[in-house]
Amino acid sequence: MLQRQRKSLALVVVVAVILALATAVYASEKPLVLTGNDLTIEDIASVAAEGRKISISKEAMQNVSRSYDTVTRAAVEGIPVYGLTVGVGWNKDRPVFETVGGKKVLSDELLDMSRKFNIISLRAHCAGVGPYLPVEVVRAGMLVRLNQFLTGIPGVQPYVVEIYEKYLNEGITPLVPSKGTVGQADITLSSHIGLAMVGEWDVTYNGEVLSAGEVMKKLGIEPLVPVGKDFLSILSTNALALGQAALAISDIDHYLAVSYPVFGLFLEGYNGNVAPFMKEVAEMRPFEGYVKAAEKLRKTLEGSYLYKPSETRALQDPLSIRSMAYTLGNVEVTLKRAKDAVTLAANHTDDNPAVVWNVKKEKNRDPQTARYFIGDEGAIFPTSNFEILPVLRELDSLKVALAQMSNRLVMQTIRLEDPKFTNLSRFLSGPDNPGHAFGAIQKPLVAMDTENRMLAAPTQLGATALAGNIEDTAGCTLVSVRSLEQITENLYDISSLQLLHSAQALDLRKAQMKDDLFMSEA
Repeated sequence: MLQRQRKSLALVVVVAVILALATAVYASEKPLVLTGNDLTIEDIASVAAEGRKISISKEAMQNVSRSYDTVTRAAVEGIPVYGLTVGVGWNKDRPVFETVGGKKVLSDELLDMSRKFNIISLRAHCAGVGPYLPVEVVRAGMLVRLNQFLTGIPGVQPYVVEIYEKYLNEGITPLVPSKGTVGQADITLSSHIGLAMVGEWDVTYNGEVLSAGEVMKKLGIEPLVPVGKDFLSILSTNALALGQAALAISDIDHYLAVSYPVFGLFLEGYNGNVAPFMKEVAEMRPFEGYVKAAEKLRKTLEGSYLYKPSETRALQDPLSIRSMAYTLGNVEVTLKRAKDAVTLAANHTDDNPAVVWNVKKEKNRDPQTARYFIGDEGAIFPTSNFEILPVLRELDSLKVALAQMSNRLVMQTIRLEDPKFTNLSRFLSGPDNPGHAFGAIQKPLVAMDTENRMLAAPTQLGATALAGNIEDTAGCTLVSVRSLEQITENLYDISSLQLLHSAQALDLRKAQMKDDLFMSEA
């Protein structure tokens, strides 16, 4: 039995390292059918990073057509719509379309004016700066926005949906700067996507940076001619932030999964006490996430020598080790909440105004809100649905949970170098190595942990009034997402260094214990 439980130490370390460094692989052979209501984090990653093809459901396209018809009816009936028949921001009360006979008419002249205004508006809002976003991030943002179009609420013409689909399936990715958004919709960044689709910006195609117009001509794709609400729906969205957040969450999901065997290997190297992870202990205080994490740790440690009594094993390990189920459980909970928030946002529109084609006006409707209806059916409502706070709150919480985990991992690893705790050699030096061994590695560990604490600071606090004091809140979601990505990258490095320590500790402990050391299957 013991012989079957024993594993090659080298194999354990190699498997753990492969797990820690591997990236998730997504099934990409089957096209993803977009409906506007069931896009997942995994779907976003498969299309953005793995090149999975997409298609649009028939019902979703019908929603888009009905929504666009509602926009047209509103314009014909002369209903003032923020961002459509009147300007935006400081110019919110300034008409931008001519009227004929006291009412707006969709004449050829009016449509031409609308198209010119759309393109001018796209150009005016292309104000991003800094290095370009990675291709997969832009693809993720485009996929999220395309899915939101399919709710029928943005009110775009059907060809907007078609060209987004073509760009994603053909691998055409607009160059989008990484900085310049305050997070109440990534207006100054998303506009670059629209400008590429009209043929006035550059894209990445087959690994080259080319003119969007040239690529579309080569592939037989008609450039977009935006009209009505198209420009606003393309640029006034948090889709880029949501797409990048989805990819970050996907990476964290993978990191968390491999954190359990990484900690299990550490605990075996440390000769730690498994009592804090017992089922009876966890169920005494069944906090969300904690019970689940303790169960995963027990499963990870099945078959380990740690379940055999040891005279050198402490009754109470340092808190960073004892409380690891709480630490992992905290990440489990905050990760789930962040995942749920991003998923909800990706399947619901953040448009202002919102076009609702299937709503009816009640007879006793108050006169203030009744004015947003178009006859007896259909409406265009002003909203504040671009507010990203529900998502940002969860991303900031996830940053804090990961930064706390970072600190505890570093504390654990440093304890592994101390003979007072492990009964192993100082700094885990080998018997034939009189040098400093792992001593210097404490410094990069502490440096990365310090950086993680700084990155965990909330980005949702504070704002500067913009656009004539109209836009006086901000979220800066992409700043939070980039911090989340850097924390995760640092955590991979911290865990990799912990793996090196654990492997060395197990080699030293194996020499001490000889046949009494057997390890878990994890």
